[in-house]
Amino acid sequence: MARGKWVFSYKKTTLLVCFFNIVVALYVLRSLYASLYIYSGNVSRNVALYNPDQIRKMEESMQIRREFKPVELIKWVKALEGELSSETAAVELPQHLKQNIIDEILQRLRGLNSSGADIAKEREVVENWRKGKLEEVKSALVKGTSNSTIPHEEAGMNIDFPLCGILARALESDWALLCEEIGLWVPAQVANEEHDDKPEGAEEPLSPECHAELHTDYDGSAVRWGLTHHKDSAADCCQACLDHAKHAKEGEKKCNIWVYCPSEFGCHSPDIYQHKHQECWLKYVSSPPF
Repeated sequence: MARGKWVFSYKKTTLLVCFFNIVVALYVLRSLYASLYIYSGNVSRNVALYNPDQIRKMEESMQIRREFKPVELIKWVKALEGELSSETAAVELPQHLKQNIIDEILQRLRGLNSSGADIAKEREVVENWRKGKLEEVKSALVKGTSNSTIPHEEAGMNIDFPLCGILARALESDWALLCEEIGLWVPAQVANEEHDDKPEGAEEPLSPECHAELHTDYDGSAVRWGLTHHKDSAADCCQACLDHAKHAKEGEKKCNIWVYCPSEFGCHSPDIYQHKHQECWLKYVSSPPF
């Protein structure tokens, strides 16, 4: 009887443990499902919904951006960046090679200076040496590529094959930098051009036949009234008087006195008329003072 009670209590305990495990499992599953539902709900709330018209406008906008993309400009910029990067690469020549270049150029210039040549001739001699040496180095490079056993003394400096390429680049694209490194400087030729240094607004010089006198006015008969006769300068007024006297008909009064007012504030006149700026009076005096 006691054994039966023990068996009954053992089965009951086993059932209780199984039931507890099932409850725990259900609770865990419920928690996982609830968290998954919350996450999916947040994602669905963050997703923007667009109608067909908005989608069509976005596609058109992207198409316009692709059509107006500066493809050629981008290619040009990339190519320019490549050229600049290649140009900025350091080109270092050995010191003995630089010394050979200096000696050859100085030898050419010494022979030139003995004949009293000018700066333009010096620049021409240096440029001719550079072009000739560049052709020699390129020729040595071509022959060295086809036959690596050819000595590179043909370049005129007895240099190694790897240095031929560096020297060619220095003579062609980095010539200004090389001149700076070896201390070569030839003054630029200055073209002396004759030009007019007269300040703007300066008066033209008057010829002696004008007989110009400052702050002077003579009485006489006006052959051309200055009220309606304006000139830009005293020289123009004098020339107008000379032209009038030259082309005057027989019996007419010829201009032999001219009066010009250069001041913007007007000029004094002995008669009732005050001379205004740029007025040119042409007059005739029976007995001129000159």
